[in-house]
Amino acid sequence: MAFDSPQLTAISTPHFMEVGTPHTWRYLVLTGQKQGLDAIVKPLLPTTNLSWFPFIIAYAQIYNFVGIPLFADDVPCAPLLRLSLEKLVNHDEAEVQRFFSACKELGFFYLDLRGSPILAEADELFGIGEQLFELDLDEKRRYDFSKQNSYFGYKEKGVAIVDNQGNADRNEFYNVSKDDIFGISDPLPAPDILNKSRPHFKSFIANAHSIVTMVLNLLNEQLRLPPSTLANLHGQHTDFGSVTVLFNRVGGLQILPPGQDADWCYVRPLPGHAIINLGDAMVKFTNGLLRSNIHRVVSPPGAQAETTRYSLVYFSRPEDDVILKRLEGSDCILPFAPGREPEEEIKSKDWIIRRALGHRVALHGKIDFDKSLGTEMMSRRLQFSM
Repeated sequence: MAFDSPQLTAISTPHFMEVGTPHTWRYLVLTGQKQGLDAIVKPLLPTTNLSWFPFIIAYAQIYNFVGIPLFADDVPCAPLLRLSLEKLVNHDEAEVQRFFSACKELGFFYLDLRGSPILAEADELFGIGEQLFELDLDEKRRYDFSKQNSYFGYKEKGVAIVDNQGNADRNEFYNVSKDDIFGISDPLPAPDILNKSRPHFKSFIANAHSIVTMVLNLLNEQLRLPPSTLANLHGQHTDFGSVTVLFNRVGGLQILPPGQDADWCYVRPLPGHAIINLGDAMVKFTNGLLRSNIHRVVSPPGAQAETTRYSLVYFSRPEDDVILKRLEGSDCILPFAPGREPEEEIKSKDWIIRRALGHRVALHGKIDFDKSLGTEMMSRRLQFSM
């Protein structure tokens, strides 16, 4: 889970920067290995219909969060498509085509979850996250993930750099292992607030995982890959690197659309929706056909500028030993251009460790920032054709 700290995104995808804000962002991140998780995950279908609500109530549920200042109306916002979970689960042909277009063009889209139980679960975890980050700093430091060369645990603000000028980050996050929550691995040390909240984490993880599985299966079909290719690559782990499910209530997230002349655009938080984005692995698997878009977190605009920004994030990635390289077996994925340098062969786990710990000054001293980057250059190109 992630609360008010952009480093979450920095870890999940390589295309993350943070700039110009006096605030600390806090993230509660859910990542880690999973074994046997598919057997207990059910497809997430909406359980209610909001169509009978008066218009003004429906409008408020779409555009406003209770207790949060309104998002500014005078800032440029990214043109993310709003997709329906129910339609995608039911393989609505038009909705699936819109989904595939979103994955190729921006790599970001809204997923309408209204009526789904995951929304109440996310609300519960937001409250748990606030309690977690109010703990004394010395208490939180007991769970610093860098001490075990891992990415499970706590990261305080200011211990990593965010650009090649050496500027320190302003984010704080706590990364929770799914294997730990499901009792598959040995339990990790954690604050009491997390240990007593394990049932809440378990339910949210199962439902978020079903969203990731749906995304992977739909992409597998649209790419015309052999059946279950993408799902099998994710058979033992669901960590950051492939698909991210993000819940935000306050603005600040920005994306940089493709093209050299593009300007940064805010991503407006929408109640009842998650923000879905693709990560590096999907770019590498498809030789750039799918996009992991460059993004950053800045100060929230307008009246939200003084509001603490919390985010809840579920990351997924391929299993540890998967080589991140172009997949075979699809006539949609273009071959490499003649004369192109050989593709770097790196395992998923090594890629994630490099991304997660590569910015930590205390671990590496003087840092070569460029070595901890991901697929940013490919994300600047205009859309490839099929």
